[in-house]
Amino acid sequence: MRKHRPTIRDHSAEANLFARRAFVGFVFVTLLIGVLLSNLYNIQVIEHQDYQTRSNDNRIKVIPIAPNRGLIYDRNGVLLAENKPVYNLEVIPEEVDNLEEALSEVEKVIEITEQQKADFLDDIKHNRRFKSQVLKARLDETEVAKFSVNQHKFPGFSIEARLARYYPYGDTLTHALGYVAKLNKKELTKLEAEDQATNYRATHDIGKLGIEKYYEELLHGVVGSQRVEVNNRGRVIRTLSLTPPEPGHDLVLTLDIGLQQIAQHALKDMRGAIVVLDAKDGGVLALYSNPSYDPNLFVHGISSTDYKKLLNPDRPLINRTTQGRYAPASTVKPHMSILALEEGLVTEQTQIWDPGFFQIPNVEHKWRDWKRWGHGHVDVYRAIEESCDTYFYDVAYRLGITKISDFMTQFGFGELSGIDIHEETSAIMPSREWKEGRFRESWWRGDTISVGIGQGYWTATPMQIANATNILVNRGLDHPPHLVQVAKKENEVTQINNDEKPPVVLKNPHHWQIALDAMHNTVHKVTGTAHKAFKGANYDPAGKTGTAQVVSIAQGERYDAKSLKERQRDNAIYVGFAPYNDPQIVVSVVVENTGGGSTVGAPIARQLMDYYFSANPIQIAQSDAP
Repeated sequence: MRKHRPTIRDHSAEANLFARRAFVGFVFVTLLIGVLLSNLYNIQVIEHQDYQTRSNDNRIKVIPIAPNRGLIYDRNGVLLAENKPVYNLEVIPEEVDNLEEALSEVEKVIEITEQQKADFLDDIKHNRRFKSQVLKARLDETEVAKFSVNQHKFPGFSIEARLARYYPYGDTLTHALGYVAKLNKKELTKLEAEDQATNYRATHDIGKLGIEKYYEELLHGVVGSQRVEVNNRGRVIRTLSLTPPEPGHDLVLTLDIGLQQIAQHALKDMRGAIVVLDAKDGGVLALYSNPSYDPNLFVHGISSTDYKKLLNPDRPLINRTTQGRYAPASTVKPHMSILALEEGLVTEQTQIWDPGFFQIPNVEHKWRDWKRWGHGHVDVYRAIEESCDTYFYDVAYRLGITKISDFMTQFGFGELSGIDIHEETSAIMPSREWKEGRFRESWWRGDTISVGIGQGYWTATPMQIANATNILVNRGLDHPPHLVQVAKKENEVTQINNDEKPPVVLKNPHHWQIALDAMHNTVHKVTGTAHKAFKGANYDPAGKTGTAQVVSIAQGERYDAKSLKERQRDNAIYVGFAPYNDPQIVVSVVVENTGGGSTVGAPIARQLMDYYFSANPIQIAQSDAP
């Protein structure tokens, strides 16, 4: 067995190897220290400002401040929409570790309904988690006290005092004022698209209907902010700076709350609509749709139970003044007479024989007059005063639908009135083109006959009827209806301008007077259809009644309200103005399924005019009341 020779150690080589390794290690460590020092220099010196800003972001918080929403007043300075302080329990979801568990614990302190919890959980799904969301609105004093004592147990939860919209007159003004309610996802998306989202950072509500929606930009105001210093728990230590919000504009309306209340009282439990216009400038003095509802229900979030109550056959959510579509009936006969005079089909002296019906030559069908035995010989004055249907059947037949449609469009029929709320329909001013587009059918001669008395395919809103009459009493001048007079902000007053539309110009201006005189006779002559309703008035009224059929009555049968279902009975319509020589107001009344305009519509108009002229005695002195 061979023996291994022992290796002789080379101490010099080992020392050199160690020295080399130690040098490499030293260089490596030196480089690491250099990198570390370089990074420290970069962080502490070069990027100092950036990290200082980040530190401030953790220490300093910018809190948006919601502006106070502008107030709304009536023409006499009566407050119609105000802001009242309320206490809400709010939550910032991202600051709560276990939301479900936290909600269960909160329920032990104050009552939270299942509906409130469900609404809250739905809201946080559609909103950013760093944004405060309302868990329970309108806490009472006891609830505020109970939660305040226990608030330290619930990080992310807080009691917030906010100003909430309140409508002191409730359902009296709903369809005019509208209401504000919680912002939804669709509205937030629209605000972002319009670059307005930053102005709503602290806002929970937005205008949904009526004036509140139409003038949202003026009413809302400009958001403010405050920079505050917070500790590591997010609690505010001190305020560093404050940029106060700019409140929204206050609006002064043309509405008269007293007249509005009379309108509500007059309609009682009947379905219908009332519009009262200032004849001088088109300002809306009253705009009431019945039935109505309390807008305060929507401000803090309406319950499903309350909302279902509004989804009934009476349709309270519809604004009948601008969205209700009714046959205008005989209220358009003054306009039809003007067109017939303009076209030379009749003169003041022309008489038409009324046997109680009208027939197209060689056609068996009879279009009946409301008076079965007829009116005999009828001229233009008597045709309006006694509302002779046969006269206007004949006129319409000879005019044709094209001339009727073109002329009536000038008075706003079939078009939006331009009133400053979004909830409006144009209704229908029929024409050949309209019928072909709607039904793919040609226009027949018989279609024109019913149009002559405001029936058939013709529909109009109470606002359109009032506006068309206002153009008539102003002899062609068109003052668009509007609800807002001025917008006020501090010492700044902004007039809301409503540009007048082109006037209706007649070939013979005297034809205006013929129609107006006939409407005057309708009220003052014993045979006039509105005579009984205005007997003894201490002002000088004029007007026109209308009774609109809801269902057709077969040939040979008579209208019998008692035999018909309530919803199939005639609508009562009345439109009038006063004083006759110097018109101050125009009133339009539509009441559903209640019978004739002379027995229902005109007496309601009388109540409105009585109130208006009792509150404005100077107008009575200027008129030539009999």
